[in-house]
Amino acid sequence: MTHPKIFITRLIPSRGLILVEERFPTFEIWPHEMPPTREQLLEKVRGVDGLLCLLTEKIDAELMDAAGSQLKVISSMSVGVDHVDVAAATARGIPIGNTPGVLTDATADMAFALLFSAARRVVEGEKYIRAGKWKTWHPQLLLGKDFVGATLGIVGFGRIGEAVAKRAQGFDMRVIFYDPTAEPAYGAQSVDLDTLLHQSDFVSLHVPLTTKTKHLVNADFLAKMKPNAILVNTARGGVVDQVALYDVLKSKQIFAAALDVTDPEPLPMDSPLLELENCLIVPHLGSASQRARDLMSQLAAENLIAGLKGERLPNCVNPEVYK
Repeated sequence: MTHPKIFITRLIPSRGLILVEERFPTFEIWPHEMPPTREQLLEKVRGVDGLLCLLTEKIDAELMDAAGSQLKVISSMSVGVDHVDVAAATARGIPIGNTPGVLTDATADMAFALLFSAARRVVEGEKYIRAGKWKTWHPQLLLGKDFVGATLGIVGFGRIGEAVAKRAQGFDMRVIFYDPTAEPAYGAQSVDLDTLLHQSDFVSLHVPLTTKTKHLVNADFLAKMKPNAILVNTARGGVVDQVALYDVLKSKQIFAAALDVTDPEPLPMDSPLLELENCLIVPHLGSASQRARDLMSQLAAENLIAGLKGERLPNCVNPEVYK
């Protein structure tokens, strides 16, 4: 019996690998911590029937053609698929799988962790101690921002945006959101973007990266925010114009920013954002809980297996391929 040829671009959690191995005992995994280079990836995909990738790989028309016409499925262990040329895959009849839903709570938790950390200057305080600066308690030391009674503005009101609104209820926050396609939930009120920016003490980003949302957060966007506001991004780095963000943070036109995602990733060590005390940056940890990553690997495996069996993917971002 001939088994399909499968390439998995990184060592994913065992929950997903076990599912693949039970159905298809032979497959190849890239074993290294760093992802394959472009040249290595183009070589590894030649002749594969199924590809399981991460958001670190660029999956474009060139790569699909390098794989060959026998490629049946591309399964990404991610919710966002901005690293995949979906139109090119659709034109070739290749379904693209993603992993929505299972990382909603983990990412919403991270958004709130960043909101708290930036508002209460947690990282600044920790650095303050390690630098030997803490000499006494002082009534004006590292004062932050309050949550109770504050207004939280959510840009993008999908699963994660709603989950953030749900958490905000516990802090008696007023919640408003901007998303023309979404319905209100958890007491959140729909407003236009300008109203959200003018009224919000906290702005949390939860939109996918598309041509329309690329640099949505630009100089004009930031100029409309309140001077004591905090910006949090757990969406995609490309949603924010980091040059414009640096300018407003450096001049303290807004209070702070907290970024789980950057453009590029990882952020170069010479990035001026790393010089700022009022910019908190963490290495894309939104879905980094054991449960979320286990479930993501499971969904990615299920999409891969279904595609290789000629079945409809449980989570398909381009269902038009089935028409």
